[in-house]
Parts: sequence; structure tokens; C-alpha cells
Amino acid sequence: MKNFIKIITTLLLCTILGCKSNSKNDEETSIGIDKSNSKQTTFSEDQPFIWEATNVYFLLADRFNNGDATNDEVLDRTKKTGKLRGFEGGDIKGIIQKIEDGYFTQLGINAIWFNPVVEQIHESVDEGTGNTYAFHGYWAKDWTKIDPNFGTYKDLKQLVEVAHKKGIRILMDVVLNHTGPVTEKDPVWPDTWVRTAPQCTYKDYESAVTCTLVKNLPDVKTESEDEVELPKVLLDKWKAEGRLDIELAELDIFFTKTGLKRSPKNYVIKWLTDYVRELGIDGYRVDTVKHVEEGAWSILAEQGKLAFAEWKSKNTDKVLDDNEFYILGELYGYGINGKRFYDFGDRKVDYYANGFDNLINFQFKYDAAQNDYEKLFSKYSRILNTSLKGKSIMNYISSHDDGDPFDKDRSKTYESATKLLLTPGISQIYYGDETARSLIVEGTEGDATLRSNMNWEDIQKEDTKALLSHWQKLGKFRAHHPSVGAGNHNMISNSPYVFSRAYQKGDYFDSVIVGLDLQKGQKTLKVNSVFPEGTVLVDHYSGLETVVVKDEISFNSDYEIALLAPKK
Repeated sequence: MKNFIKIITTLLLCTILGCKSNSKNDEETSIGIDKSNSKQTTFSEDQPFIWEATNVYFLLADRFNNGDATNDEVLDRTKKTGKLRGFEGGDIKGIIQKIEDGYFTQLGINAIWFNPVVEQIHESVDEGTGNTYAFHGYWAKDWTKIDPNFGTYKDLKQLVEVAHKKGIRILMDVVLNHTGPVTEKDPVWPDTWVRTAPQCTYKDYESAVTCTLVKNLPDVKTESEDEVELPKVLLDKWKAEGRLDIELAELDIFFTKTGLKRSPKNYVIKWLTDYVRELGIDGYRVDTVKHVEEGAWSILAEQGKLAFAEWKSKNTDKVLDDNEFYILGELYGYGINGKRFYDFGDRKVDYYANGFDNLINFQFKYDAAQNDYEKLFSKYSRILNTSLKGKSIMNYISSHDDGDPFDKDRSKTYESATKLLLTPGISQIYYGDETARSLIVEGTEGDATLRSNMNWEDIQKEDTKALLSHWQKLGKFRAHHPSVGAGNHNMISNSPYVFSRAYQKGDYFDSVIVGLDLQKGQKTLKVNSVFPEGTVLVDHYSGLETVVVKDEISFNSDYEIALLAPKK
């Protein structure tokens, strides 16, 4: 009876005064962080973490935030470089600062992926675009150490712990198939370990795998089962650093315990899984998937899962949930199309069957270019719930190496957010998508234009604040409602465009209703029996509340979008 009276009272108030707002005044913002509906920024205890619904933030540590100026110039990396091709100062401590400040939480981020931070080659390489240092992290010199330009092992440990306390998972970017380029300071590894030719031509399976990606990028012989000695240059380095004995002892333990051969790939797998075993890294983002034999990825996945389970067993007080280690791969050219395999022309490979839970979706930018929301959403929901059921894909609108992103000139920034964050699958925000960081930088060559410093200074501008608020509202809604990314999609009405998403895992159930391209002001939307009569719904975009009456809701907002879920 009390609930019935409450519903009637709410209806009368809505009729007379308009539905009340749950949010604070829109002007109450600090450095562009939307504080409206702030009670929704922490995850409920009964909400499970669902990888398939994750909102991932991808950043280049060197370009994101400088948290420690003392490591800006180390290892004598001081040569003049091409524009944006040297180290700029960002580091692991800078990421930690933004986690602690709540930047990621307010954006609805529940996983962070950053570039590899293992030690990089020390010298620069002239690629015809001026000298380039390994600021991007994809030119490994020593997988067992953190590069001093990025920080320290202690910093990385702190980052994982701070992120976990905020309910944020960490995806470690890993490279298995190549070392860094050869320079005077960075000699080539033995030919038992790497090949320096031929260069890949991508005509078939072999010419995409047993080859070097580009000139002067030694390819690790991941196909080899031969047991090899460690490179002398690496042994000498460890000895000079006073850690030779401990590194050798750890290798003995690993190979004895696993029974794996001391082949090139298995050494690297040991070094990569150490970070999981010791720090509790939650998953990998795997680089250059199609350039390594699929069997090697199966071993990496197996050892990653074992390492994560070992960390959990030794750190029971720090375990977040019962999720297994997660493997996400960059299989260049793969797109959501209802098929699980990648076709090399002479061979088809199902990487999902070889350790991968998720593959980056290179098709999204083309699908997002269409103006039909329903066609986009229904396609992804259908495929993810049929041929890819139990697996997923990760959508993106820009990245560090896609020279033709969805919105290169940043003219569709609101549309980018709406499509990316509401499309089924994992969403990947590339640093600065949410603040319209320019992807066109005068004076740069090649992919350097995609890798400028994060535009923190722009967040003080009103236009950027408004854009960031849009990303935050959508991001938080997605983070708090797994149904958005992992649920079944159903259109409720075409005009106005309204749809529902529903997700269930065990006893947990989540459902939402979303309206797009709505009229501003008073609006009435059908509920289509998604929520029962009398349910109080909150529009997480405007902060307004409304009540389901005769399978409809009515409310008055100044926005063309509505993000509706039951009031908690």
C-alpha cells in the first residue's frame, strides 16, 4: 500500500511540476568533470564485472600525463627527433594521478589499456621521418624490466593496486613476435632467436607469419621448438645490473614447473606472465596477432590464466572477483562479420579457439559511418549472441596507428561517443576522444599525428566541458549497466527511436531503455513491457525521474537522448 501511495504521489507531482531532477545544477563542474548524478559513480556490490560490456580507455603513457619530471630525460635519449617522435614526459605516475583524481571513474572507465612499458631500445632510429625513439613502447629491449622513461616496477605495482581499488581492471599490452630495431646501442639477438629477413608480403599464411613486419625489426622465431641459450647481450646486461643470478633461478623454476621447452617464445611468455603472477594484471591486449603461429597464442593464454590464478591464490584479500584472465587481440583486418576465423588466402585460422576472448573490430568505423542506428546496433547484437556467443569484439573510433579513423577532423565528436558507447561489444576510448584532442598535427609525419599530448588544457573550455560531459554520461551509464555492451538488443519504436537491452548472468539481471534523436522538451516513450507498471525510472542523461504508466513514460528534458534504468 505504501508503494502504491508513493507511485500516485510521484505521478501527481510529475503532472503538476514536471518530473524532478536527481542531479545537481549543471554548472557544478570541476575541471570539466560532471558531478551531476554523482551517487551513480560507484558500482553496486551486486553488479558483476562483465568483460564483454567493458568500457576500455587506451592511452600512450608518454603522451597522457607527466607525473614525475625526474624521469623525463634518461638513457641519453637526447637526439633531435622528428615532431612528436621523441619522449614527451608522460609516465606511469601520471596515469596513477588521473586514477586517483577520479578522471576515469567519471568517464565510466572500468579497464585501462596502455602501451607496453617494458624496457625499450636505447638508441633512436631514423625512419625517414627524423629520429624516432621508442616512446610508443613497441620496440622491446628487455621484457624483464620497466623502461625508466615510463617509471619503475614499483610504479606499475602501485598503478595496478590503485586501479583495483577503484574497480578498474588493467590490460597489459604485450609484444611476442619481435624485438626492437637494431642500433649501435641495441645489437641484434642471435639467429637462433630472431630472423632479420624476409620482410612480410602478406600473400599467404607463411608470408604473414615467418617474416619481419618491416625492415630492421627482428622477428622472434616463435615457430621454433628448439631450446636456445639466452642472448649474451641480455646476460651481460643482467650481470651489470646485479640481477643475473635471480633471473636465471626464476627461469629454472618456470621451465621446471611448466615443462615447457626453453624455446624463444617460451622465454618471452615467461617474462610476460611474470607481471600477471606478481602484480595481478587482469588481462592482455596482444599485439600483431596474425604474425605469430596460433599455437604460440594458446600457450600464452594458458600460462596467463595459470599466472593469474596463482596471484589470486597468494593475494586472497586483493581478489576482485572470479573472472579468469582475459585475452584481447589485435588481429589487423579482422572485422565483425559473423565469422570467427581470419582468412590468409591459403589458410583460415580461428584465433578465438586459440586463446582469445576478444578481437579488435576493424570494421566498426565503416559500420558507424552509416546513419542508421538500428542497423548498427541490431547487427552487432545478433552476431555477438549467435556465431560469437561467449566471445566478443572491441570497437573503436580512433587509435594510435589507424591513419583513417572514423572522425579524423573531430567534426562528429558527439556522434562518435553515442555510437561507440551504445554499440554492443567492448568500447575502446582512445585518449582524447572524449576531449576532441586533434588528430591532425601540422609538421608531423605518419602516425605521429595520432599521438600528440593529451589536451588537458582544453578541458577548461566550455565546448570541451560540454563534450566531456556527454562522454561521461554515456560512459557511466554503460559502466553501471552491463546490458548496454553485453545484452540483447530490441527496438521498441522507430520514431522516436527507442530500444531496450537486457542481460542476465546467473541471478543477476540488468535491463535499460535508450532513446536517441528525441524531440527536446516534453516527450512520451513506449516501454514495451520492459518495465512493469509503476516502475520509477531515472534518465541518467538529464537526471530526471519518471514513472511507467500504461506502458509509457513521460518527462520534459532539454536533451535529444534518454538513458533510462530503474531507480535504485
